[in-house]
Amino acid sequence: MTIASIQVEASTPKSGRITACRSCGGNHLDTILDLGQQPLANALLEPEQLGVQEPLFPLEVVLCQECGLLQVSEDVPPEILFGQDYPYFSSFIPALLVHSREHALDLIAERGLGPDNLVVEIASNDGYLLKNFVEQGIPVLGIDPASGPAKAAIEIGVPTVIDFFGKDVATKLVAEGKRASVMLANNVLAHVNDINYFVEGFSILLADDGIAEFEFPYVKDLIESCAFDTIYHEHFFYYSLAALEPLMGRHGLYLNDAKKLDIHGGSLRLRVSKTPGKTDRLVKMQDEEAAMGLTGFECYRDFGLRVSGIRDELRRMLGEFHSAGKTIAAYGAAAKGATLLNYADLPHGTISYVVDRNTHKVGKFMPGVRLPIKPVEELVTAPTDYLLILPWNFADEIVVQQADYKKKGGTFLKAIPYPQEIEVA
Repeated sequence: MTIASIQVEASTPKSGRITACRSCGGNHLDTILDLGQQPLANALLEPEQLGVQEPLFPLEVVLCQECGLLQVSEDVPPEILFGQDYPYFSSFIPALLVHSREHALDLIAERGLGPDNLVVEIASNDGYLLKNFVEQGIPVLGIDPASGPAKAAIEIGVPTVIDFFGKDVATKLVAEGKRASVMLANNVLAHVNDINYFVEGFSILLADDGIAEFEFPYVKDLIESCAFDTIYHEHFFYYSLAALEPLMGRHGLYLNDAKKLDIHGGSLRLRVSKTPGKTDRLVKMQDEEAAMGLTGFECYRDFGLRVSGIRDELRRMLGEFHSAGKTIAAYGAAAKGATLLNYADLPHGTISYVVDRNTHKVGKFMPGVRLPIKPVEELVTAPTDYLLILPWNFADEIVVQQADYKKKGGTFLKAIPYPQEIEVA
């Protein structure tokens, strides 16, 4: 890894390699992919931290041969992963705001939600989703351990408990007389190490006639699109339906429906409840998984080769541009960008800087590779020849946003599913 100006070795927080599946407890774990030693993908650096090497942890993915669950091999404590300075604020992603509002309004109509119901969101971030229920006079409660986004939610009128959700928090809320008609958990199911403790909390807090919905990246899409950049230490799990059904069943919850979503480059929206009622759509998707062999090692055999091929081609493409005197910037100081850039290990100076719309990130530096994060206006005031879009799942939206960059002669690039120039009409 190429890291400039390292002067002091930081003390490495304790982590450890798992010896059994976090879900079923099985001890037959096979290595699928090794991305090397990596920094925490969301641990952006302040300027004064540039003289200290941040801690690095192994980033390896293993498959449980007993329940078919794909998971990272390393346990990094949650207080390190999701601390006060956690920089992800959902409200800075327009496509996510639209997606979330549509979801909320659909649920209100379908479930007939009103003032007598309670909607609880786990990992509610800055209130980006729950505010849509608040606007309709529906009681809500957010639960999130990151104080920065949680305080932003409270400021806009979204009641939020700043804590890690699980069995204990759910038990406390029930003792206070709370039961949820709807529970939502978007892009958090993969982030929880003690997954049984977490799911048990849903079983406790959910009303008997309530529903819980989870959105998360789908391992089938990860494999098919080779989206290895969605692998980082915060994402403990990469779920299939086959691996989720026994997990939910262990806590008295039934998988009843699943819906494919385009958001985040390919996600699932899973619906569970305390009573069975499996849809034909879910049965069909489970049959497709079985035909693909998604829980077996053979399905992943060539995945690592495809990943290393993307890295090699990205190095070649950007290296040719850089050797020809062309300038390159990157868009989006996202976690997936940190995984990609640190794994690619590009020669120093290949990429000049990263831009981001999130003002909480501007002025900081990408972990590991230490690229400065600048405001998006930099692309117009001092445009580069090429712009590598790191959050490729939002590439279409970003290309439209940055039309002025294109007018100044810039060319858009992305690395997933393979390194390429983005054709713009």
